[in-house]
Amino acid sequence: MSLSRKEAETTAQVISRALPYIQRFSGKTVVVKYGGNAMGDDNLKESFARDIVLMKLVGINPVVVHGGGPQIGELLNRLSIESNFIDGMRVTDSKTMDVVEMVLGATVNKEIVNMISAAGGRAFGVTGKDGQLIKAKKLVVSHKTPEMEVPEIIDIGHVGEVASINKSVIDMLVNSGFIPVIAPIGVGADGASYNINADLVAGKVAEVLNAEKLILLTNVAGLKDKSGEILTGLTTDRVNELIADETIYGGMLPKIRCALDAVKSGVSTAHIIDGRVEHAVMLEIFTDEGVGTLITNQESDIEELK
Repeated sequence: MSLSRKEAETTAQVISRALPYIQRFSGKTVVVKYGGNAMGDDNLKESFARDIVLMKLVGINPVVVHGGGPQIGELLNRLSIESNFIDGMRVTDSKTMDVVEMVLGATVNKEIVNMISAAGGRAFGVTGKDGQLIKAKKLVVSHKTPEMEVPEIIDIGHVGEVASINKSVIDMLVNSGFIPVIAPIGVGADGASYNINADLVAGKVAEVLNAEKLILLTNVAGLKDKSGEILTGLTTDRVNELIADETIYGGMLPKIRCALDAVKSGVSTAHIIDGRVEHAVMLEIFTDEGVGTLITNQESDIEELK
């Protein structure tokens, strides 16, 4: 059955609108942090995989970094291992770290690789331990109350931060035609494994690769002002102002700081987008409007959103 004239015109307009973006971003690197609701819904999983494969086919080099917090929590519950959190970070002893490695490095990572393969792409799954891709150091957490003279140092176990990224491992995969899928597990100087926040890993990978874009999939529509309106385009200075006046607060702060650091370190744009929307990644890259908030220091990108 053929399209009606109106349907044909609409379809042609949608496809033709993508052309300038394909021309602009062909040959560039886009780092996508995949997590949240997009990992739990079959339609969203399929649309995400198709978006990633489409990017690769039109000459863009996608690199996927994924989380897996809910899946880790679910298996820990099934194994009757109690989870404790400090400042939003999971306290990770050796037994918990074994579960984290199993879930992130095997179950979740390979599921994403299979999704992309099913959509026609060539994905290659790695953890940060492979080829010492992510060198980590133990994260030091301090806690201070008004009555304390000196902050208390809290040991949260195998929780780390990025010390360095081995760019050559990612370059090897990309240059061989693969889509890297990275689990955020790092390796310390002593060989110990560390669980690292996936947003932070994605940001550091984007910095090292000098990526065109860092895209963070979330469970919200984007950053909102105090009246609840979506803020579509922001400079880093404006974001700092919104943090200072507490428009941005709570659980969104780590993502924002990750995006800010990436842009300040040379990534052209960072995007916080609504992962609950099908084909959110494609909409963000190939349309003016997108489905979230763009952070950049390039005035031309801000002007395009006005």
